[in-house]
Amino acid sequence: MKKRFFAAVLGVALAMTAVTGCGSSGSEEAVAKYGSDTLKVFNWGEYIGEDVISGFEDEFGVTVIYELFDSNEMMYTKIAAGDSYDVLIPSDYMIERLMNEGSLQPLDKSLIPNLSFLTEDVIGLDFDPAQTYSVPYFYGSVGIVYNKNNVPLELLEEQGWDILKNTDYKGSVYMYDSERDSFMVALKALGYSMNTENEDEIEEAYQWLLELNSTMEPAYVTDEVIDAMAGGVKDLAVVYSGDAAYILSENEDMGYFTPNQGTNIWCDAMVIPENAENPALAHEFINYCLSYDAAYDNTVTVGYTSTNDEVKNDMASEGGDFYENEAYIPRSGYDLDEVFHDNQLLREKLSALWIKVKSAES
Repeated sequence: MKKRFFAAVLGVALAMTAVTGCGSSGSEEAVAKYGSDTLKVFNWGEYIGEDVISGFEDEFGVTVIYELFDSNEMMYTKIAAGDSYDVLIPSDYMIERLMNEGSLQPLDKSLIPNLSFLTEDVIGLDFDPAQTYSVPYFYGSVGIVYNKNNVPLELLEEQGWDILKNTDYKGSVYMYDSERDSFMVALKALGYSMNTENEDEIEEAYQWLLELNSTMEPAYVTDEVIDAMAGGVKDLAVVYSGDAAYILSENEDMGYFTPNQGTNIWCDAMVIPENAENPALAHEFINYCLSYDAAYDNTVTVGYTSTNDEVKNDMASEGGDFYENEAYIPRSGYDLDEVFHDNQLLREKLSALWIKVKSAES
């Protein structure tokens, strides 16, 4: 979906190398208990704690083959081609697609007792409300990182997403180079659902983005926005909350604001593919990732909001890594916030319009 520093070289290395940390006796016990001593995991780049894989291997006497993808669509292509993994960690809308296509196994929740550790913010999200197929891994929001010295909070509260078209900040705006996220901004600014299929609303959003492009000279970026805003290069940027948490921790002049018109609340979650060869071991891995130590390692390393309630609260409490960091815990329970749904026709339409937005003369 987003928001990771994807290291291609590292990905190739990990994809080709099984990191082993178990002796023969541990391996034999794992085979006896789970039917296998090998687990294949497919995850985003730079999206796991430093010791999670080795800790799991050591505790359960197994080998983890860990591969990386850089987009939900790249992951989907491999799954659709028949590649077999035991655990995937896609985003909400892609999980919905895999569910609808019958590509996921229902979870045996009796094998995941650590589900009780989940924060209530990620329980009942409407792409899989009963968590029949998915267990939340990280979650967050999309908002605006702003320079508190140059952008008054009162102005943000008054204008919301429309501040991105305030010509006082011409040439000082970063837009995330994604049709999905940019159209979300425009649709929310106009008071519409980001999952709309209404042609008139989509056209209005297209015109909103064209006007922003022609009047504001925005820079379209992806992960480079993180270091740029940490360095105070521009005054306003559309940023994912986990990246924003890092920016705020690096630069005290930066703040994070979630407009009251609503935003995208996203969730990446662990799922077991229908063709997984080792579902018993996959359940054990999912349960392990929900444990305090693994969840703590994940959030400290990656910076996104933990779905383990105790870890999340410890991180945001005094003495925690994200104490008083307004980007770390996303807004919850707000009626105008939404989760993206899978709609391939809508995405294709937005993709075509986004090309026109970026190619339009300013």
